[in-house]
Amino acid sequence: MQLHRIISIMAITSALAGSCFAQDPQLRFGSQVPPDVEQIYERGLSWLVENQDKDGDWNQGQSTSSHGSGGPGTTGMCIMVFLASGEDPNFGKYSDNIRKAVRNMIKAQSGSTGYLGGSMYHHGFGMLGLSEVYGVLDDEKLWEGDSSTSRRTVGEALELAVRCALTSQKDNQWGGWRYSPGSRDADTSVTGAVLMGLMAARNAGVKVPDDGIDKALDYFKKMTSSRGGVGYAGSVGGMGGSKNLQAIATLVYAIGKRKESAEFKAVLEQISGSLEHKESSYPFYFRYYMAQATFQGDFEAWNKWNTKTIRQLKDMQNDDGSFTSGHGAAYGTAMSLLALGLNYRFLPIYER
Repeated sequence: MQLHRIISIMAITSALAGSCFAQDPQLRFGSQVPPDVEQIYERGLSWLVENQDKDGDWNQGQSTSSHGSGGPGTTGMCIMVFLASGEDPNFGKYSDNIRKAVRNMIKAQSGSTGYLGGSMYHHGFGMLGLSEVYGVLDDEKLWEGDSSTSRRTVGEALELAVRCALTSQKDNQWGGWRYSPGSRDADTSVTGAVLMGLMAARNAGVKVPDDGIDKALDYFKKMTSSRGGVGYAGSVGGMGGSKNLQAIATLVYAIGKRKESAEFKAVLEQISGSLEHKESSYPFYFRYYMAQATFQGDFEAWNKWNTKTIRQLKDMQNDDGSFTSGHGAAYGTAMSLLALGLNYRFLPIYER
């Protein structure tokens, strides 16, 4: 185990000792990381380092799509991959890679609107990545040797991104989001991505009005049936949804402190009973959200899901450490590693 990991665990344990005795220490801090996870993760990190573009992102010559490939969402997820295993953005083996990726996102961000670009999917995941690195990255180190005119701090960039999301939401009739900032309709997949970014920003200390969070959660409530079905788009829930949507609904209800709601209990029952489900549509997305949703809602179910996911990803990983996906290798690799990230328990958004 790396020294900074040991120090981090000791510091957290000391600070929280008085309040954590009532909670299973394994749940909060985890136990020894399985060797297969360490191996998969290290190989994946090596691939990300070797394939990062000079300007800090992972475009790999691909156009930015709404769901994946290159762009701020993928860059944000890759930043989270490094942080999830305890890597330090200021010092250490991968610090240059992390800082280069953060600079890329800030330089590409609109200084007037705060939009991170690509789509609101990208904006949501980019905002999530900025939230997780905020407070741990020294802004002076971030811009060392860079003369860019877009030298915003991480906090300034994150505040701009939050403002963009909230401005977009005000113009949306459902209180959610879809692909573009000006969309008048919404869907639960994009809304989930943006909402997680907003809640992570709030957790990091950025001012996010309760009204913005509540409106998005109310949209999810409207889209959830009494049996735990989750609709994709429109005004009525529970019809035509997928296990992907049930997973993200479970997660946003949990992080949004709605665990006592009937909707949370219904969707949690659905995903906890679907651990053997094989998702053919967006499987990387499914593994990513199922890991977090089961961890937040049913620790026993997460243990089973995690064991299954480790086996799957060990078999799926390419010889070079990457994961092949329909949205590019960077997206596939980042989503796969983050599906294992809860084994480390370092990202604040992963806390239960």
